[in-house]
Amino acid sequence: MSEGRKRQARVLKGFRDYLPEQMILRQRIIGIARDIFERHGFEPLDTPALEYLEVLTGKAGENEQLMYHFEDAGGREVGLRYDLTVPLARVVAMHQNELVFPFKRYHIAPVWRADNPQRGRFREFWQCDADIAGSASPLADAEVIAIMAEVLEAVGLPEFTIRISHRRLLESLGRAAGIADDRSPLLYRAIDKIDKIGPEGVARELQAAGVTAQQANRMLDLVTKRGEPLSLLEELRGELHDVPGAAEAIAELEQLFGALPDFGIAPHRYTLDLALARGLDYYTGPVFEASVIEPNVGSVGGAGRYDGLVGAFLGRPVPATGMSLGLERIIEIVREHGLMPLPASVAEVSLVVFPETMGAAARLASTLREQGLKVDLSLQPNRDVGDQLKLADRKGIPIAVILGSSELAAGTATLKNLKSGDQSVVALNDLAEAIHNALRGGATTTQASMTRMEPQTMGAQ
Repeated sequence: MSEGRKRQARVLKGFRDYLPEQMILRQRIIGIARDIFERHGFEPLDTPALEYLEVLTGKAGENEQLMYHFEDAGGREVGLRYDLTVPLARVVAMHQNELVFPFKRYHIAPVWRADNPQRGRFREFWQCDADIAGSASPLADAEVIAIMAEVLEAVGLPEFTIRISHRRLLESLGRAAGIADDRSPLLYRAIDKIDKIGPEGVARELQAAGVTAQQANRMLDLVTKRGEPLSLLEELRGELHDVPGAAEAIAELEQLFGALPDFGIAPHRYTLDLALARGLDYYTGPVFEASVIEPNVGSVGGAGRYDGLVGAFLGRPVPATGMSLGLERIIEIVREHGLMPLPASVAEVSLVVFPETMGAAARLASTLREQGLKVDLSLQPNRDVGDQLKLADRKGIPIAVILGSSELAAGTATLKNLKSGDQSVVALNDLAEAIHNALRGGATTTQASMTRMEPQTMGAQ
């Protein structure tokens, strides 16, 4: 590069940086999800961002068309993971003798899709997944739905609902409408768009693919039925009594809906939605999707049962189910609606210093950190106090501690609340307690501020 020529500072379209204030919110939400996953006994897992292309293909339908893939320097066809579920299936197949089943795992990590970037949609984005491999019980489906509800409640989303359906029941509804089984993939794709294009749009898509108008209308009549879940399932049991596969799917959903209250999920948080298809080809049983009602921003997560995915690697079926939350959409809702006010800085205290007190200030910072405080030690002792305080305020640090030579000689420090402007002189022995009190919203002035202490050993230079 020639001297004086600058590189252009830019990022790829659909990718972005996360500045500290954004990362604080992201890490808080990730921490909430992680805590809930672990309370349910789920173990952490990570996998490579890059997989052999053959691992990723043939399993996820339209998402595969958005995959980043290329030939690497060794001539291997590779691709970036587009979700966290297919890598999990590969892990279970590779490490089946090392894992204990049912295997409960969570995975919080970025995925990549060459999608069209728009509001709330990026080419690199994070997913929060919790899955159970090795259990065919509806209790496993109920638990991952419960986890989804717990996370959404914990981050403060006030109005959301989890819509639940069953892939094989949707197939049975198609049979009841006279639609051939070989058109099931087409059926899923069309029904999956019902919220976007409406029943009329779905009917047009079905007819354009060779489904008769009568069949399309019958299908729409079935998938738009509404009612209390168990009552609606009982109605469908009678209506579909002679349709292959219907009774088994209905029985599985009855067990699932019967188990949800036992996991502490309020009835208004879930519903039976027969039009829910979920677009991925690997779902084999119950499917579910969480949508935020107020504010009306649509889906924030979903997933379902995929009993055949691990079997694609092993040659035998392994029951598995899971849920996935879209971190970006959740963060966007939380931020825009002020659902989780957070400080702009991780630091709680800025320690203002002078050249003659720099060593003592560094030791004081260490002492305060040992007492559980997050301390930002100023590295500009030659700047005046006002400049250092302005810098701390710009960083969003709420408390400043000023340690000048006179304070040090007296065994005290000046404690200043940068939000209110209040300040007081506090004995060094009581400084940590005074800061904790101020952070809790108490006054910066304590009884210790009225006491002059002998210089501490950290003050001797």
